[in-house]
Amino acid sequence: MLMKEYRICMPLTVDEYRIGQLYMISKHSCEQSGGGEGVEVVRNEANTHPQYGPGQLTEKRIYLSSKLPSWAKAFVPRFFYVTEKAWNFYPYTITEYSVSFLPKFSIRIETRFENNNGDNNNVFGDTPTPAESVSFLDILTDPIPEKHYKESEDLSRWQSSKTGRGPLEEGWRDDHKPIMCSYKRVQCSFEVYGFQTRTEEFIHRNIRDILLVGHRQAVAWIDEWHGLSLEEVREYEQAMQEKTNSKVKSSQNNTGPPAASRPAFFRSISVTDERSLKKMGLTTAAMSDPSDSSVPHSPMRLNSTPE
Repeated sequence: MLMKEYRICMPLTVDEYRIGQLYMISKHSCEQSGGGEGVEVVRNEANTHPQYGPGQLTEKRIYLSSKLPSWAKAFVPRFFYVTEKAWNFYPYTITEYSVSFLPKFSIRIETRFENNNGDNNNVFGDTPTPAESVSFLDILTDPIPEKHYKESEDLSRWQSSKTGRGPLEEGWRDDHKPIMCSYKRVQCSFEVYGFQTRTEEFIHRNIRDILLVGHRQAVAWIDEWHGLSLEEVREYEQAMQEKTNSKVKSSQNNTGPPAASRPAFFRSISVTDERSLKKMGLTTAAMSDPSDSSVPHSPMRLNSTPE
């Protein structure tokens, strides 16, 4: 298991970001959905936790087949989804990701938001994260993938007409007011011999990019969400979820079902003996004869069981 703690500062307050986070996630999910991939919201409902009290439970399916590296596609079905379950007890959240046919794969993200510049070394109140496992991400200067860059989201050029904040300058985290920090403790595990290190490092690289892009957008879009009430942003969230779900489902329907002659699992796994499959966390029951009527003749999708 590979564990890291990411700290991302923003020129916002924790109270402001409660609205900004909901707005950013909804808009970002809609922008990233289409072509049969993206985020489908399965449920979004009030939830009470015995330890953390009242909050919100969200379950999503994330379709991302085309975003996998070539070496991962060797043992993953062509169409699949990762399940995300998130418990939002703001300013504390828990997010878990899982894939049903890869029981040895899991991601858990704990998040806490505080009004400081990332100087709390025991924000989760248990065991402090070792310094070598702490990574500060700078939404102003840290590079992001070129495909995600937008001039309107470049915080060195950003200026908020509603709040008067911006643009940010190098060293802004030392003296900017207001300032808050998003602390994220990320635990990633993929206990499959020959793939563990490569997969866990790949996941952390992608998480880093997602965190940078998402937090940049929350700040850059501030004039769109600042001043909204919690009820208003929940209404926006609901409207965007319906739009996003429609985009994902319509794209999948347009793709059409696979040809009748194609087996249910049409991306073969590189090992076939039972012992090797068990090492990968796969059950032989999942590899039944496609001609068996008990196996659905459609692309296999991942069910899952974090935000």
